[in-house]
Amino acid sequence: MYTVFIILALLIITALSAYAIHLLLQVKRQKQQAIQAKKEQEIIAKERLNKLLDDIRYIAQAMLEDRCEVSEGVIRIAKLFEILGLTEQATPDYPSLFEHYNVIKEHPIKEQRKSLPKQQRMQLDYLRMRSESKLTVAILNEAKHLTQYQG
Repeated sequence: MYTVFIILALLIITALSAYAIHLLLQVKRQKQQAIQAKKEQEIIAKERLNKLLDDIRYIAQAMLEDRCEVSEGVIRIAKLFEILGLTEQATPDYPSLFEHYNVIKEHPIKEQRKSLPKQQRMQLDYLRMRSESKLTVAILNEAKHLTQYQG
């Protein structure tokens, strides 16, 4: 009789041990998958960061080569810095760029601009051109540095 209980107890212990080993292996596999997923996310984030930094350098180069107007380049670069969350870090290094951006960032574009009265469009153009004439040389000097920007 005791032999039956001992055998039954050993079978239960063996079954529970096997189940515990199965659960431990499953947890280990899940941890490895989580680590792998985190690495993949980091790679994707790094690729995205590099793409946006490449875009900043490309726009800066385009501004220097007159393939992009100063105001358009300033808006695009400032928006990319915002996307990267680097605006506060970059503002002291590129003060003229962000000074001009602060002047023109609220200006409407495309259809919104077309819907404005002519007088208001002229007023906005005057503000933009005044800021451009004051800051273009400094912005282009900053653009030279931006062509090498690494974040």
